[in-house]
Amino acid sequence: MTARFGRTELPERQEQALRKAVRFEWYTLVFLAVTITMVYLVMGSSQAMKAAWIEDLLSLTPPIAFLIAVRIVNRRPNEKYPYGYHRAVGVAHLVAGVALFAMGVFLIIDSGSGLISAEHPPIGSIVLFGQPIWLGWLMMIAMALTIPLPIYFGKVKMRLARDLHDKVLYADADMNKADWMTAAGSIVGVAGIGLGLWWADAAAALFIAASIVSDGVKNMRAAITDLIDTRATTFDDGKPHPVAGQVDTYLRNLPWVDRAGSRMRDQGHVFHVESFVVPRKGKTPSLDQLMEARNACIDLDWRVQDIVIVPIDELPEEVGGSDDSRQSERSR
Repeated sequence: MTARFGRTELPERQEQALRKAVRFEWYTLVFLAVTITMVYLVMGSSQAMKAAWIEDLLSLTPPIAFLIAVRIVNRRPNEKYPYGYHRAVGVAHLVAGVALFAMGVFLIIDSGSGLISAEHPPIGSIVLFGQPIWLGWLMMIAMALTIPLPIYFGKVKMRLARDLHDKVLYADADMNKADWMTAAGSIVGVAGIGLGLWWADAAAALFIAASIVSDGVKNMRAAITDLIDTRATTFDDGKPHPVAGQVDTYLRNLPWVDRAGSRMRDQGHVFHVESFVVPRKGKTPSLDQLMEARNACIDLDWRVQDIVIVPIDELPEEVGGSDDSRQSERSR
């Protein structure tokens, strides 16, 4: 695998982060395969264990989506796909979000019906080495074993997602958090049954299902807004990405520029930027000046894969044209 996102060469730090992210996603798949098998063998009729098992199955989606997307975005732009294949990351993000939401809703209905009908889930015993053992102990031990690695994976992936500006990797890190919280909730539910609290199992399953729905809604919202070209944000959708402001600041400081404003779309890992500049009176930029400004903007950040600089007589409203016009009128 070449360490590229389309035509964008990665800096050394991002190249190392990408390779590490791929390794950790494979580690995650191996861990989940073991976890899914182990939980299936001990889950019995517990609603909480069933929810945890399904949640583990869903946890396969983000790492698989990431590994597929990384392969696809390496394809070069062509006549049919002139912007390249970076949107594959957004599609993968949306698929993961829809899967989480749909299964979370199903689990809420399934667990809620059990709670309303006051079902008392039986947890039997098995014989190991000639001794009868309550199956609940094995359930709690199995879930306890699944807690440490998701905590570690989540911390590592969160850092890598920030370095790579990868929202699928961020969703996976968030899913790892849900994994260990799910395991803890399952332990509480099974322990509740052992203490005679029949409703604890269904309540724990509802807690897990609500967490899954929340993750699904959050990831669907983020993926959809990116696909319809909302303003580019940071990897965690916490705030507008600062690169657009850096591009505007650079352009406004050029001696031939009066006003400048940019709109920036998130293509998955990289940004496409459209910058509008109003030249100073009598200082129409030459082709060399425009090319120099374009190359300098690309060099500001590795995520700026491409930028178009458009000389114009007035800034469009969506990039601050109205405010700039009012300021110009007040200054005159």
